[in-house]
Amino acid sequence: MNKIYKLLVVMLLPLMIGCKQMEVPQRPNFVFIMVDDLGKEWIESYGATEIETPNINKLAETGITFDNAYSMPQCTPSRVALITGQYPFANGWINHYDVPRWGHGVNFDADKNPSFAKALKNDGYATCIAGKWQINDFRIEPKAMENAGFQEYCMWTGYESGNKPSENRYWDPYIFTKNGSKTYEGEFGPDIFSDFIIDFMSKNKDKPLCVYYPMVLTHAPFVHTPHEPEAKTKYQKHQAMVRYTDFIIGKIVKSLEDNGMLDNTYLIFTTDNGTSNGIIGKRDEVYVRGGKSFLTENGINAPFLVLTPDKMHFTTDALIDFTDIYPTLLDLANVGNKAETSGYSFADVLEGERVIGKRDWILAMGGLSAKIGEDDRMENWFRFRDRVLRDRRYKVYTDTLKRIVRMFDLQSDPYETHNLIGEGASAQVLEKFEGILNGLPDRDTQPVYTKTVDSLYNVPIEKLNCCGGPKGARKTNMLPLATEEAFLKLSSKE
Repeated sequence: MNKIYKLLVVMLLPLMIGCKQMEVPQRPNFVFIMVDDLGKEWIESYGATEIETPNINKLAETGITFDNAYSMPQCTPSRVALITGQYPFANGWINHYDVPRWGHGVNFDADKNPSFAKALKNDGYATCIAGKWQINDFRIEPKAMENAGFQEYCMWTGYESGNKPSENRYWDPYIFTKNGSKTYEGEFGPDIFSDFIIDFMSKNKDKPLCVYYPMVLTHAPFVHTPHEPEAKTKYQKHQAMVRYTDFIIGKIVKSLEDNGMLDNTYLIFTTDNGTSNGIIGKRDEVYVRGGKSFLTENGINAPFLVLTPDKMHFTTDALIDFTDIYPTLLDLANVGNKAETSGYSFADVLEGERVIGKRDWILAMGGLSAKIGEDDRMENWFRFRDRVLRDRRYKVYTDTLKRIVRMFDLQSDPYETHNLIGEGASAQVLEKFEGILNGLPDRDTQPVYTKTVDSLYNVPIEKLNCCGGPKGARKTNMLPLATEEAFLKLSSKE
């Protein structure tokens, strides 16, 4: 009897161990890629006709396409909303502020603001960032990336006032790592950043990892790329930069495949705002001017593609915005969210449990240069910044007095040409948006940070404060469509 018992134990032990292991699912990896200054009119899978993006197309063909994903209209508010999971009115970073260029001790204070990377790192994730940050000055805060939760980093410094080499992010890039900052002569910045990420993934493939890749592409200055050295005009260089972006996406996906990681990775592709205003693209036979810094759909309705571990494939009109990324990553990683975030997790959409998602509305706001106040701190220009709110059909614009001033039916008028206010706007729809608006704070939060020692150069306050606020405010914060004539003039230049 004893022998039979021992034999059964020996036979069943591997099964028991296997079951034990199955009870603890492997935590997913995250690779979050955000292109700089690129709208849907330059992504082929979203209807762009003036470019080929085969690798990005593959993400759409094998993943989830979101049609209603809002970024903020400009660099800083988008990036801080993404990192913190908080709207600009909640985190205070409403305006654009180029920290290493403008100084005055402004910084993203990771001790006083949440960071999705820090939350994941504290729960056992290996974390990495490469590319553009621009909300800390690495000369003053060499540990800024580690404080924000990134264990490994390879960053363009941003333009550091008084340090001319630092203006280079593309050719001969000036890059900050744990070994300090230096120029990489003869090299192309996007290659360095993407190779760094691939190396990190290869070294950490047996751990749960989170990679955040805020690209420097496709932001100006427009340059030729290693694949298209003959590109001469602004338009040709922009196209070359978009194609090189697509090449890098393919390179990263291949690395995930080669390392056997693709079946346990969420790869997210998006952009921080619309294309530069000086560039015109064509989408679904419509000429679209780049909408960067504007609140029209070409400035904030970002391409958003997700490749999931189980290769869920569909297109959704679920409403999401950049504040949702923080809680979604933590939800997928099964990490408790202890921060006060504005967003909602859309993990259930990515897992195929819902198609529509939790949200009834999304919001975008911010942009234009910030202000330095009398106390030498960054502050908001307005008590209540103008913004847009939308649901799956309608979109409203508010002014700085918290009034709805424009409304558009995006189903019948996707390019926002016919304001319904005063022309038969639905009272029921207006009442709904006024209810949402009334639930928002009457006063926007100021940025929360402890001042660093002043940088080597502080931009004169009068120079910084000259162009924002009431002086820089636009009457509508809307950018109309381009004409065929303007497109032909730009694209045919020699």
